Amino acid sequence: MTESNSRYNIVYASDDGFAEVMGVSILSLFENNQKAEDIRITILDSGISDINKQKVEEVCQRYHRPLPRWIKATDIEEHLEMSVKTDRGSIAQYARIFLTDIFDESVKRVLYLDCDTLIVDSVYELWNIDLKGNTIAALKDAFSKYYRKNVDLESNDIMFNSGVMLINLDKWRNDRVEDKLASFIKKKNGKVQQGDQGALNAVLSKNTQVLETKFNMVSIFYDLAYKDILLYRKPVDFYTIEEINSGKKNPVIVHYTSSFYNRRPWIKESNHLMANKWLAYKLDSPWKSTDLRFDNRKGIKIMMFTLYHKLPSSISLRIAGFFQSYVRPLKIYMMER
Repeated sequence: MTESNSRYNIVYASDDGFAEVMGVSILSLFENNQKAEDIRITILDSGISDINKQKVEEVCQRYHRPLPRWIKATDIEEHLEMSVKTDRGSIAQYARIFLTDIFDESVKRVLYLDCDTLIVDSVYELWNIDLKGNTIAALKDAFSKYYRKNVDLESNDIMFNSGVMLINLDKWRNDRVEDKLASFIKKKNGKVQQGDQGALNAVLSKNTQVLETKFNMVSIFYDLAYKDILLYRKPVDFYTIEEINSGKKNPVIVHYTSSFYNRRPWIKESNHLMANKWLAYKLDSPWKSTDLRFDNRKGIKIMMFTLYHKLPSSISLRIAGFFQSYVRPLKIYMMER
């Protein structure tokens, strides 16, 4: 298969609060993959407004791509008949774990993208990665061993960031991944560390092909020097400095993950090193007149943001690292009890 006859199935999941951010991501995907023969977008919809749907469809029409399939997102609480809590983000995130009934069996793989991604190059190489019998391909994330314990993993198991996932749908179906995810969430009484990402890690850690960093350049790669990432996150089995620097030089997908250090580009006074890149796409989108948002972080998150910019980095990173690597996983552990 060449790039010119490539056919991609892309999945997003969003509520109305992140629809604008998703729309900018879709625009960047189309802009940087114009050689592809076909790009099919499926959106798992958790209450996106008609006006935002119309704007997303304007983007599709501008690039002469099919209109997205709008699929009503599965309500995780209704599906499991229990209360489900998340320690981050919206409960809408759980929608992406229900893929089996969305695609017919002729669709063999899909690329899931978080709304807060910006696609700055062709996804052809990513789409054609050899999964080597694994269910997904994803980025290794920078988590300490204590996070692994909370999702029943061994200390050296992979933990991945689920914001960019290339998914082998045949294996997903055959291994009954959705049933396993539901069982894990029930086992944790609906209180899972990092929500759906935690559940996905618990079920798929041993069936994950590791991605190169360029396919999911998360914020921490831009925020901190390599030694500071190790000090702050205390990750297990992480990327080398050379692997991260290679991703910086030739990124394919920039992922504006939340961070105590930065404000994301749609927030006023963003200090993300790739903020201007995102803003340029926003200005070229149907949301160009939409105001940037205020920073509404509270509690420990805004305290750490303030401390980092007031104190010497060596001190603030040690404080942040203590909370990130020890206190937060302990808090989640206690929440599950």
